[in-house]
Amino acid sequence: MQLTPEHEELRRTVRKFVDSEINPHVNDWEEHEQFPSHDIFKKLGNLGLLGIKYDPEYGGLGLDFSYSMVMAEEMGAVECGGVPMAIGVHTDMCTPALNRFGSTQLKRDYLAPAIAGDVVGCIAVSEPGGGSDVASVKTTARRDGDDLIINGTKMWITNGMMADWCCLLANTSEGPAHKNKSLIMVRMDTPGIERQKIDKLGMNSSDTAQLFFDDVRVPVSNIIGEEGAGFTMQMLQFQEERLWAAVNSITMLDGLIDKTIEYTAQRKTFGKPVLDNQVVHFRLAELRTEVEALRALTWSAIEQYVAGADVTRLASMAKLKCGRLTREVADSCLQYWGGMGFTRENPVSRAYRDGRLASIGGGADEIMLGIICKLEGTLPGTSNRK
Repeated sequence: MQLTPEHEELRRTVRKFVDSEINPHVNDWEEHEQFPSHDIFKKLGNLGLLGIKYDPEYGGLGLDFSYSMVMAEEMGAVECGGVPMAIGVHTDMCTPALNRFGSTQLKRDYLAPAIAGDVVGCIAVSEPGGGSDVASVKTTARRDGDDLIINGTKMWITNGMMADWCCLLANTSEGPAHKNKSLIMVRMDTPGIERQKIDKLGMNSSDTAQLFFDDVRVPVSNIIGEEGAGFTMQMLQFQEERLWAAVNSITMLDGLIDKTIEYTAQRKTFGKPVLDNQVVHFRLAELRTEVEALRALTWSAIEQYVAGADVTRLASMAKLKCGRLTREVADSCLQYWGGMGFTRENPVSRAYRDGRLASIGGGADEIMLGIICKLEGTLPGTSNRK
């Protein structure tokens, strides 16, 4: 995709913010396992960076999806995975359906404050018994007059401890699993909601919660769009989430390779720099080539999505590739750092921990493979892709 001077100006704005407002504090936030999301989101909102692709009527910039992806790519320069993930959840995972299908009132009440950075949002889909298997969610939202009464549990919720509202997927009828679900906007201070922090392997600076809903009452009007269309809406949100994950990984992967080249050029073993060993510089060249291939795939998918195409196949491929490549690059680079690579605050070891989530969250690798196989016609009962 050909990026414009306006894209590059946005990139410079995001990088300046990362360098001044995020990276100087990352080590402290990682140690305390929380970053000040409300403060950071408000600063991002003041710069117009939380509503890049959304309607100016609600405070957005009204630009196309590619501009949002430039921000996601540049957020890969953050020296941890948790902060950009938290921001990405807010901008590209819990708000797309609200923006596209929500009523005017819902957008005024929830989208506009999110764009301004006055609130923190989260997406509540996964449950203890099902993450990638969205059709299996058990949380219910039963009608009681003009209200819905919500009961159930949500798991692995990024921003869950700090969020002011969630976009929740729940069963609103007894119909077929793909037609009985709705996306519902829920204020997190509503009576009956409890939160419990989850301790994780990585992504330390981003809070992750288990949410409990016990007879939580919200208006029926908080349903986004048509009742029963929540599964379809969430599948559409996944396209943007998976493209965000892929494009966000690119700058981070390039950074790991850059840092490893610099370190191995200085570190000497047996009288010469580690980088001078062919096995090392050939491997780094291979990894750089793989990153470029991911970049091409991802930006091709973004370009087609902007043009209105269904990019489920390409987005699934990009998500699969970014998860596996993140593991491969972090592992290979860590090896060349030797003992230094095994220290906690080393950028490569942090990426090794944080990046493992990429093959799990937003649809596990196996889910991506299943989607690709279905669209390629390689599963029983499917026809060849046209």
